[in-house]
Amino acid sequence: MTPPTRLTFPGRVLVLGSGSVSQCLQPLLLRHLDMDFTRLTVMDFADLSGKIPDTLAAGARYVRHRITRENLATTLGEHLGRGDLLINLSWNIDTIDIVDWCQRHDVLYVDTSVELWDPYEDQAAKHPSERTLYARHMRLREHARGWGADACTAVVEHGANPGLVSHWTKVALEDIATTMLKDPDRLPTPLEPQRATALESALGDRNHARLAMLTGTKVIHISERDTQIGSAPKQVGEFVNTWSIEGFYEEGIAPAELGWGTHEPSLPPGAFTHESGPRNQICIARTGMTTLVHSWVPIGGPIIGMVIRHGEAFTISDKLTVWDGDTARYRPTVHYAYLPTDAAMASLHECRMRDYELQQDQRIMADEIVDGADELGVLLLGHDLNGWWVGSQLDIHETRRLVPRQNATTLQVAASVLGAVHWIVRNPRRGLCVPDDLDHDQVLAVAAPYLGPCPSVQTDWTPSGYDPFAQYARTPAHGDNWAFDRFLVS
Repeated sequence: MTPPTRLTFPGRVLVLGSGSVSQCLQPLLLRHLDMDFTRLTVMDFADLSGKIPDTLAAGARYVRHRITRENLATTLGEHLGRGDLLINLSWNIDTIDIVDWCQRHDVLYVDTSVELWDPYEDQAAKHPSERTLYARHMRLREHARGWGADACTAVVEHGANPGLVSHWTKVALEDIATTMLKDPDRLPTPLEPQRATALESALGDRNHARLAMLTGTKVIHISERDTQIGSAPKQVGEFVNTWSIEGFYEEGIAPAELGWGTHEPSLPPGAFTHESGPRNQICIARTGMTTLVHSWVPIGGPIIGMVIRHGEAFTISDKLTVWDGDTARYRPTVHYAYLPTDAAMASLHECRMRDYELQQDQRIMADEIVDGADELGVLLLGHDLNGWWVGSQLDIHETRRLVPRQNATTLQVAASVLGAVHWIVRNPRRGLCVPDDLDHDQVLAVAAPYLGPCPSVQTDWTPSGYDPFAQYARTPAHGDNWAFDRFLVS
């Protein structure tokens, strides 16, 4: 590994949460932050201090405390002030409340998800569209309108996904456009001069929305297959995962949610649109964990993944929209296609059999992992080169060489948070930011040493797979090979 990039930070740092991702991030902070670590505090409602001996040995404090609506302001005020940094890796602390406190006290902020105090409150009584991340983003965006032009930087949803995948999308678009311009033999038909000129202009301007439109990109999957396996098999009544089980459960039982492309001929059954905002998304009145799609990753090949709701489906499709006045002239369909570990899939299936009651016995795999990798990236489809994938192929063995006692999934998230921290400290007055607002080259330069191989590769894969009953099944009424229902698994 290349020598670590050091970042001088004179302020205090509060890390909220000491779960699996936090335990992976903390060694990276010790390597990369040039600071007095007696000014670093780790806080969690559980006593996990025994899991972070190196952090404590460096001088950091561990505080066992649960943040609530009532004590949030008092608690944060005891540990943070003007110019300090809050790294929020907790769950079920309302994002608007905590970001608003940071704004009023000039505290830099980063998290990996947009949260509520109680995501299950009145769940059954709420319309599917009210239970979406889209609704959370609209409330946060409206709240941030009053911050002013010189607001303190607050970066939300900057993990691996959402997070890294927004940066890889930009890399993919630039690589697709460059290949179309520089390697015409790979194109099915020659580029028209006018289109080539427009591509060159968009590439020079780093206008990724126009690059997406000009390349003809119709679909973007966040395609992931996690093949990490452990020596201890999943037990009956146990939920096993490689990252936050509570977070996975909340996402999994929420409505499937996706950015909706302008090329789509019709809405899927049970779909709902939004009445305000950019209206770039739809949700489907079925859980994300039961909404399955065909997708592809380079090593694993074809996969069937879940359309679990994730913030990148909102931000990528929003940022890549090309507007003509109030009309969306172009927008790709964007969604997650997630195939977690075999143990996690079995855990989800058992949870569903229990009428979605989460198992009480829970285990995040770490030392017991014996092999496997987390292959996570973005798959751009429908353009002149058919398909293109950019992402991380991080295996457990390289993970342990880089950061002992961690797994590939948590290291991908931690590396992304580290990249965001570097950008935030260097850009402290940017107000509310999503990952797509950050400079992808700067973030990836910091994160990449921890991500394993990161290929940028073309693929001929398409969603037209074998169906043993195709002659008896309903044939789609349209001929668009990149329409959403071509990816759906019946």
